Amino acid sequence: MRKQVLFVQGGSEGAYTADLKLAASLREKLGPGFNVRYPMMPDEDDPAYRVWKQRILEELAAMGDGAILVGHSIGGSVLIKLLTEEHLEQSVRAAFLVSAPFWYDHDFWRWDEVRLSKDASSRLPKDTPVYLYHGRADQSVPFAHAEMYAKALPQIILRPLDGRDHQLNDDLSEVADEIRQLG
Repeated sequence: MRKQVLFVQGGSEGAYTADLKLAASLREKLGPGFNVRYPMMPDEDDPAYRVWKQRILEELAAMGDGAILVGHSIGGSVLIKLLTEEHLEQSVRAAFLVSAPFWYDHDFWRWDEVRLSKDASSRLPKDTPVYLYHGRADQSVPFAHAEMYAKALPQIILRPLDGRDHQLNDDLSEVADEIRQLG
């Protein structure tokens, strides 16, 4: 039986199309033993947490237990918020955040719907490993955001990538390698 992977796109106008290369890279690198779902998220240019959360929950219900979650940029932020705030009916094998912005009390980096609660670390499911991949050459979401996640969620596994941009140069090889190692 093929393992189920849900890839959640980033946000902003044209994000679904831009992230097609990431989804294709993940499919190619994982190979035929994996089914990578890549649904278009509603209102990508003006994402609402509640709407995206509902879409993700619908996808998880269709995938069943043991799904692997991968979220790019805003998609990653939404996934980690969901994992720390919702009691999921399906088990999640692991979550992979890619270039995810950390939302906090800042003029630009403020999205209160998705901001993590102060006790987010204790609310993260203990049996779901969370990996964060972030390029050190990311010009869209500074690498400091990865460090903020690592501080807020000490159990997260941080994977900094030298010379990689916000799209990880359209290459999710490292993410795919780690997914395959999950067993």
